[in-house]
Amino acid sequence: MNDLRKVLGEISQLTADIETNYPELYRSLDENPLTIPAKRHPHVNKEDLKDYLESLKQLIKHHLETHKKNG
Repeated sequence: MNDLRKVLGEISQLTADIETNYPELYRSLDENPLTIPAKRHPHVNKEDLKDYLESLKQLIKHHLETHKKNG
């Protein structure tokens, strides 16, 4: 359970960082297909949350790489 809280904390922290420092990305988080459940009452486990955390990290990484090339 402690590991689950750690992952949730990291997601919260990263989401807050995106909201503050990358508002253009934050607006798209609600539209991210990874956040839209395919089931009516989805069961979310630790691995799902780790995958989501990794997708947030990749989103920022891609944004920074793209921004650097264009800037």
